[in-house]
Amino acid sequence: MSAQEEPANIGKVLSFLREWDRGDRTVRSRLLNTFLAQNTGRTFYELELEFAQVASLFLARLTTWMRLTYMFGTSLGLQLKAIGIFLSASSHDQYLMEFLEDGGVLTLLEIVNHSQCKEEEKAEALRLLLTVANAGRKYKEIICESHGVKVIAECLAKSNTDETQETAWAVLESLIHGNPKYQNQIYKSLIALMMCTSPKAQQLVLHTLHTVQSKMKTAHHSIVEPLLNMLRSLHLVVQDEAINLILDLKCYDVRPMLLKGLVALLMPAKEEVQQHQNMEESEIIETTGSLPVFVQQAAAAKTIRLLAEDSQEVCRELVSLGVIQHLLHAMGNREHYDAQIQASLALEHFVHSYPVIEEHVQRVIGSTLFAAFMHNADTLYIHIDETQAEILLTNKLNITEDGDKP
Repeated sequence: MSAQEEPANIGKVLSFLREWDRGDRTVRSRLLNTFLAQNTGRTFYELELEFAQVASLFLARLTTWMRLTYMFGTSLGLQLKAIGIFLSASSHDQYLMEFLEDGGVLTLLEIVNHSQCKEEEKAEALRLLLTVANAGRKYKEIICESHGVKVIAECLAKSNTDETQETAWAVLESLIHGNPKYQNQIYKSLIALMMCTSPKAQQLVLHTLHTVQSKMKTAHHSIVEPLLNMLRSLHLVVQDEAINLILDLKCYDVRPMLLKGLVALLMPAKEEVQQHQNMEESEIIETTGSLPVFVQQAAAAKTIRLLAEDSQEVCRELVSLGVIQHLLHAMGNREHYDAQIQASLALEHFVHSYPVIEEHVQRVIGSTLFAAFMHNADTLYIHIDETQAEILLTNKLNITEDGDKP
């Protein structure tokens, strides 16, 4: 810039700032629209050139106006997008530091947490938090110190739009990496989030827990119960994420709790089944033909098969927990064919692994049904009549770890 151009440019900028200071909402919205049209994608140096080295003065005004007016929704979407131009300006973090010093992170978190803000405004605020988090460890720690994990996790759980949920998830994913000081806090928040009711949020949380758990030396015991409850989901993508996480956890200290819990799910108590046949879930049965507790039973059988196929040691542990009796029970559940199929496939693995189990199973179910089982386990349910189902449901087979009946 020439010496003659510089004063002219400064004059133009000062005129712009005066118009901003004196303008009402309409004037400021027009100025923001112009700013967005002319400066999107610019670098730090380009913005400084455009604003005669005083771009920070406009950023400060933007940040203050947003902090004072976000509760009223005054051009909030425009404000957030304009601030985004500064925060995403490459080559320098000066604007980022100034924004943080002016309380910008706290304001963004308040927007995310404010019930009156629109979903698209929350998503935009989350995108700015993602920009902050991606800038490095000290910025991640600032978000966490501002109770950001709790706010973002609650937003993920309660939001009703995919865009907001996915952006909140992206921020949590960013906070996990390169942030050892707050890793445990994020981990426990994600475990708590599993109890939310949104299938989309459940899927994202389980996926993120998969990432976090791989960085942890131990698993927190509180992960077991909500994780097993995820097997009840009627959404296969949620079920698959839960099963994958369980498979990961077989290498952690919660394995005994998980295996015991999975085996127990194969034989839901009559009281529990009756409890689930309430008004709300009767509608689910009418819509899907499935009772959630039976969906969980089928998913538990599938998980047990995958665990046993993957590890001979885990296979032995499952046998010692009485898994054979429980699988036979699930095979007798004529109210849910998938439970019968998954239990049959799991039992097939144990029968092929332990000859002595094969003998006991044949004795319980009879030669004819056993022949059908050995021929094609996943179609066995077709051959199970009411009498045979009752035998399976009431079987008392008890096999020890060594494959012997006690």
